[in-house]
Amino acid sequence: MTKKKVAGSRHALGVAALLALCAMGASAQIVIGQTAGMTGSVAASVNETIGGAQLVIDAANAQGGIHGEKIEVIRMDDAFDVKRAGDNARVLIEDKKVLALFMSRGTPHSQAIIPYLDKNEVALIGPSTGAMVLHKPLQKHVFNVRATYQREAEKAVQHLLTIGLTRIAVVHVTDSFGADALQGAMNGFTKGKAQPIATVPADREKPDYKTIVPAIMKADAQAVVWIGSGVAVVDGIKALRAAGSAAQVVTLSNNASSGFIKQLGDASRGVIVTQVFPSERSMGQPMVKEALTLARAKGQGELSPAALEGFASAKVLVEALRRAGPKPTRAKVLAALESLKGYDLGGGLEVSYSPQDHSGIDFADLAIISEGRFKR
Repeated sequence: MTKKKVAGSRHALGVAALLALCAMGASAQIVIGQTAGMTGSVAASVNETIGGAQLVIDAANAQGGIHGEKIEVIRMDDAFDVKRAGDNARVLIEDKKVLALFMSRGTPHSQAIIPYLDKNEVALIGPSTGAMVLHKPLQKHVFNVRATYQREAEKAVQHLLTIGLTRIAVVHVTDSFGADALQGAMNGFTKGKAQPIATVPADREKPDYKTIVPAIMKADAQAVVWIGSGVAVVDGIKALRAAGSAAQVVTLSNNASSGFIKQLGDASRGVIVTQVFPSERSMGQPMVKEALTLARAKGQGELSPAALEGFASAKVLVEALRRAGPKPTRAKVLAALESLKGYDLGGGLEVSYSPQDHSGIDFADLAIISEGRFKR
């Protein structure tokens, strides 16, 4: 072989080696999957939670990733459709081979994912739902971060009773989320030795406001606990106000987003939204301060409650990946989560898991929406 041919062969081998190294670098990623309603009735709050979560993920990647590997999130839109959520989970877990799932949205939607988690031994971290069914009985592969809807609904009813509003109606969506939150509301009535003045069901897909609103008006309700999601609740409140009702309205933290407020517009007056994290304006709270600092570095002027939920859940995700060690596997992530003890999100908001408890934190508060702003 001539010197020219040898040099050419060496050059070809060098290029091939370089391409191989590049390919290895490109694959050196921690791939996480997410299915949620990025379009549809809950898109406003879902996309705000994604924005908050991405602050944490981008910050981790900017520092070199986790043990030298960058985090990549493959997101699939299920448009808040239960079947699509389950189908997306199967694709992410079985076809895309993601390491873990992250922040699904919706109670029946998360339930549709569980069979794929159990079949493939994959963790779901921080589902954006407070359903008790994801807490008790224990779901082996579900690791909650936020408080339960039952805790929120109970506190909402207790608050209304405490301020002297005794004629309280409850509107609840007819799915597993609605049934779960309704149980929490009834717990609040029981503890307050009271009863709802009316309990009104609402279809998840097509609520009939021509039936719902007259039932509230007929009961002469002073307040309404409205258990539902996104646009369905917005349209319901607007229909209630159009009918002439000035009743106080309380809805749960699944609606705690800036988008929800904007959709309400003038109808936002007199609305309360329960919260599962500290105020996004509490600059003295370390987690809020950290989130706002990262947001401002990206040119974002403020946070929303939904963004803060995403931020908190992503902190748990990143910490679990760190503890799973280099070259994490699905089994290592599960083990890291179940051994997570006293992880402080900031300001004493601690997350702890064990093989017997995947509940996360237990924090609930109330925020009043007024003139398009969250106030406490």
